[in-house]
Amino acid sequence: MVCRASGCYLLPVSWGPILTELVPLALVVALSPLSIIPAVLVLHTPRPRPTGLAFLAGWLVGLAALTALFVELSNLIGGIGDKPPGWASWLRIVVGAALIVFGGYRWATRKKSEHMPGWMTRMSTLTPAKAAVTAVALTVVNPKVLFLCAAAGLAIGSAGIDAPQVWVAEAWYVVVAGSTVALPILGYAVSGDRLDPALTRLKEWLERQHATLVAVILVVIGLLVLYKGVHGL
Repeated sequence: MVCRASGCYLLPVSWGPILTELVPLALVVALSPLSIIPAVLVLHTPRPRPTGLAFLAGWLVGLAALTALFVELSNLIGGIGDKPPGWASWLRIVVGAALIVFGGYRWATRKKSEHMPGWMTRMSTLTPAKAAVTAVALTVVNPKVLFLCAAAGLAIGSAGIDAPQVWVAEAWYVVVAGSTVALPILGYAVSGDRLDPALTRLKEWLERQHATLVAVILVVIGLLVLYKGVHGL
């Protein structure tokens, strides 16, 4: 807030930095094998196109709903459109440190996580309706997705931007976070069976490397978020 002889008023807050800050959080979700593999598996169901599109819709709805929930929570404790509160930097520090610790844990236990979880093997039997419900449920029950949507929502709500920009920022986060689910599904919707060999190779590679990938991504993104928090103090 700036006060002059004519009165006091709020300076406009740039929302470019918050869009940049959301990219690392969204990429953790997007590059997680537990996001990509189910999207590939639903394309091996008896009705791949409608099932895949239903899964994509459910995934995007789940991400948007979770993020919006924490944006509103941030509004209650900080206030959308106000100056970024002091706790925002400490929140980023906590989130960054938690990501680093979780990434270290995943690295230490990567040998125990080489096999695909049993629930994933049932993804290829879903109907379109069940695929949509499953996608929404996966955003909630997956601790990593839930945690990152919470971090994104609180970061958006505490950025000091006004309401229209808040929802654009949320849409940006959801689009980036959901991009790796959208790409194979929309690609299959357009190209059909021609993508089967590439999708199969991608699934097999992710199954072998997913634990290592997740660990590295979590640590790198955690360092970026931690730096942002320390820099804001």
